[in-house]
Amino acid sequence: MLVAPARVPATRRLAATLYGYAFLTDLVLLYPLYVLLFADTGLSVGQISSLFVLWAAAGIVLEVPSGVWADAVSRRLLLCLAPLLAAGGFALWVLLPSYPAFAVGFLLWGAGGALRSGALEALVFTELERLGATGRYARLIGRTRTAEVLGAVGSGVLAGPVFALGGYLAVGAASVATCLLAAAVAARFPEHRTPPATPVPGAADEEPGWLDSLRLGLGEVRADRRVRAAVLLVAAVTAIWGGLDEYTGLLAADIGMAEVGVPLLLLLVWAGMTVGGLLAPLGERLSHRGYAGLLVFASAATAAGALLRHPAGFLLLATAFAAFQLATVLADVRLQARIAGPARATVTSLAGMATDLTIVAFYGGYGLLAGAVGNPAAFAVAVLPYLLVALWLVTGRA
Repeated sequence: MLVAPARVPATRRLAATLYGYAFLTDLVLLYPLYVLLFADTGLSVGQISSLFVLWAAAGIVLEVPSGVWADAVSRRLLLCLAPLLAAGGFALWVLLPSYPAFAVGFLLWGAGGALRSGALEALVFTELERLGATGRYARLIGRTRTAEVLGAVGSGVLAGPVFALGGYLAVGAASVATCLLAAAVAARFPEHRTPPATPVPGAADEEPGWLDSLRLGLGEVRADRRVRAAVLLVAAVTAIWGGLDEYTGLLAADIGMAEVGVPLLLLLVWAGMTVGGLLAPLGERLSHRGYAGLLVFASAATAAGALLRHPAGFLLLATAFAAFQLATVLADVRLQARIAGPARATVTSLAGMATDLTIVAFYGGYGLLAGAVGNPAAFAVAVLPYLLVALWLVTGRA
């Protein structure tokens, strides 16, 4: 118990670094404007859509290799490199605005997201485990998601004034600057590598190499049903509402909201997501049935809010997204608690890849559905799979 006081500042330093990194990573002033940049450069809707596909593909292809690399080399190193890749992409966009530059920028941005995914959660959980404070993981990750939302809100607030002062070049420079700051903050992350519990042939006293990390991660998912179920739960919970978030602006337009009022409705939804992240410590008390009930409630609130076809429905939508954000954090907590081997980032990245693949499939299906029945009805139909996830939870198979 003599070391307990030393754990408090160590945990606080980890938390402060984590929140700062999350906030700066999403404080990218190009977020609200990059589609306009593409259009002003002369790109068609089809070309812009193809850029989104490249972005998603980069994340899917690199998700697991980056997680393996994080386990084999350094999770902190990948967290430093991730915003630097994004910075390079943003610089290309504003210095050489053209389809090839936009494509390379999206590949770099997608690669940066893949480097960060898995490595961040694994580093945080491992450090808390070393400090005997894994019970704080849900609180830290929940607040991290809140910091990310606040960063996105900040970018929306600042983008307009900065653009008015210096156009896309000024917005791009500010975006690069925040990425560089994020990389500097990442260098402050503590990292204490833990030797594998199961000796790796030929490297009994060493950390696992790239192939060893991949083998250990895949092996744990195959061998442990509980880990495999947790990986699938992360994808099932995160993908649909994460995809719907991209269409909330279109939903607002469909219900008759003027363009000037759309950002206010989106701000309401972001506020809900912020609250959901902060509720993570309370959410840990939920049983399997309680968690299933949370998903059913969020689905019902989403459907009701969309079908109301009135701006007031966004109050229900904000409530639903708060519940979905909480459910997403709890799914990650469950996954991290079940991983026992040293390839934590690899397993987490497998969950990330499953999520990305599900989101890509969702985008295709939603586009067809919304084109046929409109966005309000599409929102209501899209959340129906959550009822199956809830049933899966209640039956105890998750």
